[in-house]
Amino acid sequence: MTLALPVIEPTRLSPAEIAALQSEIKALARKRNAVILAHNYQRAEVQDVADFVGDSLGLSRKAAATDADVIVFCGVHFMAETAAILAPKKKVLLPDLEAGCSLAATITADEVRAWKAKFPGYIAVGYVNTTAEVKAELDYCCTSGNVLEVIDAIPEEKGILFLPDFFLGAHVRRMRPHRKVEVWMGECHVHKDINPVTLERMRAEHPQAEVLVHPECGCAGQLIYAMGHGDIPADGVHVASTEKMIQLVKERPASEFIIATETGIMHRMEQLAPEKKFFAADRAAVCAYMKTITLEGTRDALKLDRHHITVPADVAERARQALDRMVALGPSVAKRPGD
Repeated sequence: MTLALPVIEPTRLSPAEIAALQSEIKALARKRNAVILAHNYQRAEVQDVADFVGDSLGLSRKAAATDADVIVFCGVHFMAETAAILAPKKKVLLPDLEAGCSLAATITADEVRAWKAKFPGYIAVGYVNTTAEVKAELDYCCTSGNVLEVIDAIPEEKGILFLPDFFLGAHVRRMRPHRKVEVWMGECHVHKDINPVTLERMRAEHPQAEVLVHPECGCAGQLIYAMGHGDIPADGVHVASTEKMIQLVKERPASEFIIATETGIMHRMEQLAPEKKFFAADRAAVCAYMKTITLEGTRDALKLDRHHITVPADVAERARQALDRMVALGPSVAKRPGD
């Protein structure tokens, strides 16, 4: 299945209009006892109005633990579904139904079942970027932040079916070469286009910068290969999940970083380390699906009670087993803005 790519509408609001909308959203959230969750790739002004900003794993944990009545998920559709599964008694609102995911669209539940039939006895591990129907066919879910912890939790004699992201699956194979891992040929349209040529051009322009690369990126495998063969120095190059990137930005002494993932994360980095400079490995690495979420849409979600995301009970029950295992493993957590 291929999703149509939404047109990204730039923010045309003045700073005063942005501030007014954020105040209105916070007031509506208080009135409805709502929590606002925003992914690292969201627009800057949407991140700033959220109660928590983080990756899929951290936000899933917040959804599971919240005592709010309403969850407004400023992310994409599969994330809102995940929140609905983990917090079945809460109302989950997605501000824009166009907020899909090109990676999640690369595999269906029927395809998972057919793949499993070809590899009896294998354990099915799926990246959280999948539909609820696909999650219901899995043994484990994972994110880039805890994928290796998930793999290590599976008995070593077991073969693994990893889906849907090829690049993250290849990363698993590199990091755990002794494991039997079959990988689905899916990809994120944003990360696949971050290539070594573009990255090396940025490194030439900023030779003092350390490099942070998401394992979903098309350049990750080639970069690790080149480092292993001594073609490029390994010092100052880190393949890391989005939350690990955030941690490295705060911990590393470098004053400049080249960021190889969706560009929205740099807003949070600039807030957490304002004395440092950040450069996109590819300025075109912008997820149009994430950017469908706006302040106006977030306000209307609360004001007009839209769009309510639900998952059929039988699907949710089966999917929750894989999600519970994901939530229990790995260090990633969502943070309040400014933490």
